Amino acid sequence: MKLVIAEKSSVAQSLAAVIGATTRKDGYLEGNGWLVSWCVGHLAGLADADVYNPNYAKWRYDDLPILPEHWQMVVGKDKKKQFAVLKQLMNAPNVTEVVNACDAGREGELIFRSVYELAGCTKPMKRLWISSMEDSAIREGFANLRPSADYDGLRDAALCRAKADWLVGINATRLFSVLYHRTLNIGRVMSPTLALIVQREAEINTFQPVPFYTVTLELPGFSASGERMADKAAAEQLKAACQGADVTVKKVERRDKSEKPPALYDLTTLQRDANRLLGYTAQQTLDYLQNLYEKKLCTYPRTDSRYLTSDMAEGLPVLVNLVANAMPFRKGIAISCDAGAVINDKKVTDHHAVIPTCNLQNADLPGLPVGEKAVLELVAQRLLCAVADPHTYAETAVTVECAGTEFTAKGKTVKRPGWLALDAAYRAGLKSTEPDKEAEEKSLPELTEGQNLPLSGTAVKEGKTTPPKHFTEDTLLSAMETAGKADMPEDAERKGLGTPATRAGILEKLVSTGFLERKKSKKTVQLMPSHDAVSLITVLPEQLQSPLLTAEWEHRLSEIERGELSPEDFMAGISAMLQELVETYQVIKGTEYLFSPPREVVGKCPRCCGDVAELQKGFFCQNESCKFVIWKNSKWWAAKKKQPTKAVVAALLKDGRARVTGLYSEKTGKTYDATVVLEDDGQYVGFKLEFDRQEGGKR
Repeated sequence: MKLVIAEKSSVAQSLAAVIGATTRKDGYLEGNGWLVSWCVGHLAGLADADVYNPNYAKWRYDDLPILPEHWQMVVGKDKKKQFAVLKQLMNAPNVTEVVNACDAGREGELIFRSVYELAGCTKPMKRLWISSMEDSAIREGFANLRPSADYDGLRDAALCRAKADWLVGINATRLFSVLYHRTLNIGRVMSPTLALIVQREAEINTFQPVPFYTVTLELPGFSASGERMADKAAAEQLKAACQGADVTVKKVERRDKSEKPPALYDLTTLQRDANRLLGYTAQQTLDYLQNLYEKKLCTYPRTDSRYLTSDMAEGLPVLVNLVANAMPFRKGIAISCDAGAVINDKKVTDHHAVIPTCNLQNADLPGLPVGEKAVLELVAQRLLCAVADPHTYAETAVTVECAGTEFTAKGKTVKRPGWLALDAAYRAGLKSTEPDKEAEEKSLPELTEGQNLPLSGTAVKEGKTTPPKHFTEDTLLSAMETAGKADMPEDAERKGLGTPATRAGILEKLVSTGFLERKKSKKTVQLMPSHDAVSLITVLPEQLQSPLLTAEWEHRLSEIERGELSPEDFMAGISAMLQELVETYQVIKGTEYLFSPPREVVGKCPRCCGDVAELQKGFFCQNESCKFVIWKNSKWWAAKKKQPTKAVVAALLKDGRARVTGLYSEKTGKTYDATVVLEDDGQYVGFKLEFDRQEGGKR
């Protein structure tokens, strides 16, 4: 038997259906010589710090930096059952080979290898590497299984990425949290991303608008504008000079121009357009696209390529025709297919661009969830545009002279709409269409050099320079993609902050940790840093907020993938940086009140000795990795018509017991006094009552 391990049960079922493993078992499928099981995402991950040393459960400066010599992987508590299934299958005597069918990317490789090694498996490995969940792609993938050793570099890079994130997250978060007496989440990619946003807000806040003035001439069929002027009086003087002066056509230039179709989508450009046009967050777009991939309607989502491979050229016209017939917005628009515009083997890395699949033909598109349908239509629209004819037009630039000053005007005449006809038809169907990138230029009348024109009016238009715009997810994703790019080597394969697969998760973590807020302004949602975010970037040293350093790490990870850099050298650099950070960083003077006022500490957590503070709904341990909480409205307290007060919780935390008066009895309907005893098993917080002994031995 051969064992296939997918990342999710839904993917496993699709694979099993194609290779004939149709008999359902507990945690796997079987049939036709195959066993097919799944991982439930990250079954195993790097162990928490306290696994290496129980003392690390407490956050202490003296323990830093924490640099494990021998890394340990652990299985998540809620995933042990499925791990047991996989371990049993991997080590079953009748299993001769194990096929890694997890997602074909860095994280998928890590998910499989972690389980393989934790299970102690030594069976030969093969790799299923596909970019589509179509039946034909699955069959072809199984017919051409690749040696697992081909992906050792990918595994090494994935493990280095996970270890680097662990080291920076654990050490930097604890260091700054302890020094500044707040929980300050710091991440290898998260912090430089936050720095981009904070820097943008600083630029906006310090921006001083500068007024400028433009003189315009109203001429037959068009208007011409002069250059911007800083002095209003000078502009008014020019306007007065033009009134009654001759206007002469000095120069007429006509050029035929062409605008190439846009390239196909990679994940980041799709997320950007989905944010701008549909209002979806990067995470929503990724989730919708992942669902479409599993439904066999789109190709692999986590790609950084915008081209297709040459072996796809032959079938492309058929796919384009199918997509065109399925999309309502292209009715009445002729479809063309220039395959050469989207085929480039050299620009395809692990996966080609995101495109729809031929399964679109028989799919119930109206029955899809709204988000999935919208993302599918966006992907389809881009495919049709990318292979369409160029947009061609004639541009006319005219220079006229009046009162010794030159004024200019531009006009545009469309010769062939090309791909822009499809783009305009698609946008017309959107509920809230964004304005075109540039206002449609009107055509100019026929003009000849030396011609005199009658002047019908003059005006001075006042404007102001505008500040940089607040980041949206669209513009932030673009900034993340290009951060540090100018200083990176020309041949750097990966540039910027994070990867297409990780950027959405980084943004969501910044929001969930309270460093970033989504604020709606008109039709756009802006990303705004919180007060604590600005404070954090103020105290963080350059190496933890530099986009260049993190972009360089991404470049090195791609070198590890290709076998050009050893994992040991990469990890040694990370460890050395953290060692130096802990030894040299000094608290910045005058920052005591930089962060939000600290919550009042009620007592010490019985689990981790962290601070317990009162929040609206209960008393929470402030150590983020600890889940200890005493809820104010738990069933136990609600039944006694009481809420734990600060004084009661303080006593419970200090002595494990607290005297409480006026507890309600459901039996008698009366109140009574008793001692509440805290019972905490490390996972759940509970309480019991103790009563005073009365005279005569009665209670």
